[in-house]
Amino acid sequence: MRRAVGLALYVGGGLMLSFAVGRYGVGVVRADEARAAWNDAEAQEAVALARSVALPRDRREPLVDGAPVARLVIPKLDFDAIVLEGVDGDDLNAGPGHLPGSAFPGEPGNAIISAHRDRHFNHLDALEVGDTLFTESGARRNAWVVVSTRVLDKNAPALFHMKDATLTLTTCWPIRYLGPAPDRLIVTAKPIGGRSTPRA
Repeated sequence: MRRAVGLALYVGGGLMLSFAVGRYGVGVVRADEARAAWNDAEAQEAVALARSVALPRDRREPLVDGAPVARLVIPKLDFDAIVLEGVDGDDLNAGPGHLPGSAFPGEPGNAIISAHRDRHFNHLDALEVGDTLFTESGARRNAWVVVSTRVLDKNAPALFHMKDATLTLTTCWPIRYLGPAPDRLIVTAKPIGGRSTPRA
């Protein structure tokens, strides 16, 4: 009986490990595919056209869930990732996700990007007020400065519509926590100089 229980635990642990490794592998492959698509000039032009800031939001072409929509670079964290449209489990497994319905980086309004605390935003807690980060979205490039970092209960309202261009990065908190995290880390940034610049 003891041998049977031990074997069952061994097999169960192996299956769980295989699942975790497999899911991580799928995320890596999807992230590589997203970067390849982002680097494709034609794909960038299509995305830029679909959500051109010249068009009202209600007249833009809808984006496919999982489509690459922006690039996020955080020099302090040695972080460079392609942001995907959507925040469901598959999207966040592959990379940071843009919250559908929120602004895109550089537009007026609140651009909200989320990622898992044990994957892409596993060092987000190292950001401090005054740190800089960069986004590319379509044909625009923005430099941002962090203006606040805060921790809120996961049920507290935290993501608001704004008129001015704002970038909000979110992840679960505490970052190094076993099990479902009870809070959220919210990092808010504002554009340096107040407006977008064309990408070189």
